[in-house]
Amino acid sequence: MDPGALTDDTPRPEGTMSPDARPDDDDPRRLREEIDQLKAAVTSHAVVDQAIGMMVALGRVTPEQGWDVLREVSQHTNIKLRAVAEMIIVWGQQGELPADVRAVLEETLDKYGPTEIPGAPPPQ
Repeated sequence: MDPGALTDDTPRPEGTMSPDARPDDDDPRRLREEIDQLKAAVTSHAVVDQAIGMMVALGRVTPEQGWDVLREVSQHTNIKLRAVAEMIIVWGQQGELPADVRAVLEETLDKYGPTEIPGAPPPQ
């Protein structure tokens, strides 16, 4: 070993860190931001999961297909996936869904199998 090499036991000048320490590990603001981001991610995940559940129940698709439906509706309407999921949950609670989103949702669900959206006009 190099006689001048620093080891974990080597005393360090004040303000320096060990080689495996990361800067800002103890920064309370950074930790608070990270906690807030994790909370938002968990909430978003729950909203999306609920909307997938609605697709499974109402659209008679698999959970994987329910995810694909949400993703495609998001892409075709240029609305963030979480916002689409929120709209679908509101639709389930209040029966309201913007016409453009409803049209894309119906079309997308039709791709994945025989479906009938409650309140939709009968097929012609």
